[in-house]
Amino acid sequence: MTAATRPMAVAGSFYPAGAGALASTVDEMLHAARSAFPRPADLDPSALVGVLVPHAGLVYSGVVAAAAWGALLAAPARGDDPGVGGASAPAASGAPAGPARADTLTTIVLLGTNHGAAWLDGIGAWDGGPWRTPLGDVAVDDPLTDAVLGLAAPFGADARCHLGEHSLEVQLPFVRRLAPDARIVALSVGTRTSQRAIEAGDRLGHLLAARRSAGERILLAISSDMAHYPGATTCERVTARLLPPIVGLTPEALATAESGVSRREPGVSCGMCGIAPALLGLAALRAMGAAPGVPLAAATSADAGGDPRRTVGYLAVGFTA
Repeated sequence: MTAATRPMAVAGSFYPAGAGALASTVDEMLHAARSAFPRPADLDPSALVGVLVPHAGLVYSGVVAAAAWGALLAAPARGDDPGVGGASAPAASGAPAGPARADTLTTIVLLGTNHGAAWLDGIGAWDGGPWRTPLGDVAVDDPLTDAVLGLAAPFGADARCHLGEHSLEVQLPFVRRLAPDARIVALSVGTRTSQRAIEAGDRLGHLLAARRSAGERILLAISSDMAHYPGATTCERVTARLLPPIVGLTPEALATAESGVSRREPGVSCGMCGIAPALLGLAALRAMGAAPGVPLAAATSADAGGDPRRTVGYLAVGFTA
């Protein structure tokens, strides 16, 4: 492990740069998600093995993201609201006391969308030090990262592809707020064929299944937004069309469906901007023995005040063992 600490790239644009403002924003979004998207009563937080979570600026996708990350928490007792006070996590300087914690979570394997590393043809693993956030650093699980790199191609060390990428960074305020002791494995997925992503996901899933069987509490987080940039009605329709293969853990069907909506739906430049990490992640979850997914939240940027004529879709799904 030789790369330096990963600096913040989108603090102050995708989320507040100040510790206090960011902690308050995350807590408010957790509270809003509980009101707007009540968690299914039969969803057991301790059984979660994976989530699909959006990665836009928190002002747009944060409540949907909060529905995914908040599913890690035990259901609040009547009259209690861990999103605005509950058991306290260690607070950064200037931050209010934190929400309830997902204390048993040890490692989060983050699968990110590759927005800007044109050279990446595979899965680039961050092989460096901790990731800096306004709420404190997030440690890297070095042994598990090394094990992932041991899977060989298309997995490889590439710290550079992570430096300006936002799709994993925007998850860290939730990670730091809810599971401050958890470590991460950061993977940027830039596979250029669907089959390559699915095959790599199957290998990753078997590795993670073995680690979980040995007692490690590992969560797989797939970072993807949905359709770009149709009108709001079309955006919602695309999410509805892609939801069945997502919850059904059928990445082959998702690849076909996503390609179809990208070609046929008006104004759609992509059905999922994170199709590669979604294919890899669904294949990994299937290999881990996950049950069909549970939809947790869905919205568009228009729901957060964006232009309804040009929208982005957001979806949160939970997967249990």
